[in-house]
Amino acid sequence: MSQGSSVSGAGHSGSAVSKPRLSTLSIWNMSVGFLGIQAGFALQNGNASGMLMRYGANVEELPNFWLVAPIVGMIVQPIIGHYSDHTWTRLGRRRPYFLAGAIAACFGMMLMPNAGILTAALSPVLMGAGMLMIMDASFNVAMEPFRALVADKLPAEQRTSGFSIQTALIGIGAVIGSWLPWFLANVNGVADTAAEGVVPDNVKYAFYIGAVLFLAAILWTVFTTKEYPPEQHAGFLGETVEEQKSAGFFSIFTDFANIPKTMLQLGLVQFFSWFALFSMWTFTTPAIAHHVYHVPIGETKSQAFSDAQNWTGIIFGVYNLVSACFALLLPTIAKSLGRRRTHGQALIIGGIGLISMYFAQSPIWLIGSMICVGIAWASILAMPYAMLSGVIPPRKMGVYMGIFNFFITIPQIISGIINRPIVEYLFHNNAIYSILLAGGFLILGGLSTNFIDKSVDKTHD
Repeated sequence: MSQGSSVSGAGHSGSAVSKPRLSTLSIWNMSVGFLGIQAGFALQNGNASGMLMRYGANVEELPNFWLVAPIVGMIVQPIIGHYSDHTWTRLGRRRPYFLAGAIAACFGMMLMPNAGILTAALSPVLMGAGMLMIMDASFNVAMEPFRALVADKLPAEQRTSGFSIQTALIGIGAVIGSWLPWFLANVNGVADTAAEGVVPDNVKYAFYIGAVLFLAAILWTVFTTKEYPPEQHAGFLGETVEEQKSAGFFSIFTDFANIPKTMLQLGLVQFFSWFALFSMWTFTTPAIAHHVYHVPIGETKSQAFSDAQNWTGIIFGVYNLVSACFALLLPTIAKSLGRRRTHGQALIIGGIGLISMYFAQSPIWLIGSMICVGIAWASILAMPYAMLSGVIPPRKMGVYMGIFNFFITIPQIISGIINRPIVEYLFHNNAIYSILLAGGFLILGGLSTNFIDKSVDKTHD
């Protein structure tokens, strides 16, 4: 894989040198790790609520447990971003974090479905929440540097394509993770019911397979992708290596104070988008269990509840499959409509999809709903980063991508805090109304793209 020619005088301050364009194969190789990360996320998103309910959590308590993920991400990502900006090892800047996060995630994914039997000191539900925290912290350590790697390696004119390919691999990984439990139960005959407090074998084995896939995909990227050495990377920025390494840990707070205006404008869009996504991930299983499968609220031991949990994985796989395909069309659509309008219209389509779940007469109808959500998900994973990467100082790419994660985690935290009383007292634990609320928030996110500065539309692939 061509990494570009050496940079003459790269260790000296001066004018920046243009980055070479990379081959399509090189872009795919450096993004394969995201396939494994998203397979893990998909297993978590599709099954964590069901597992926690099996361990004893009530429907209205689910947001409390899901709060662990955004809180951990809010802490971990800026720190990992900062240190990956300012350190260099034999593996490079970003790759050591991919690898460390993948190894830790494997342990978390193998322990999560066994939390019910690892309860010497804590109740099963608290043990499950602890495993969820370990998994999510590990996912964040592995994931955060991937966004920065795309910006590190690619010239500005290739970044929409870079993030789109990354999104396509995210979608493929998520389809695998979402469909694994259903596949093991319905094709391989693995048991999908279990005694109270125990996770069914099909979910348990899916987490084991997901852990192996996670590590294998990360290793693919680690071994096929080389990072530019410090001197060459500094040359692209017109800086010295010493300038790149000069910032201490507390410079993160200075970076907060200098957030680009476009990031704040995107923050409003992200607020509505990720509030909606958090609600969808938290409540889809209990929503369709009661609203479509007619399972009594709070019931978890019946075959119908297992069917609803398995079908959640299937329809989550559908939206991720649509996302993987649609992501490859985003560069062409963005050239025609502009990045803002592309993202705005995709979010509105996704909102309509979530609202349509209320009118589903059978599980099959939910596939149409998730096709719409998949269009929104593809854009959420690609377009904000394509818009943002052009306004972030290149030497601060890692830390600002980490700070941008605040606009993902804060809305999830707010969603988790306010959803419990809303679901318990306003919706009377009928989770389908939370899905309707999520759809409305996605539509608001689409409308709020009109407040983003038009300059983000200027650079296209």
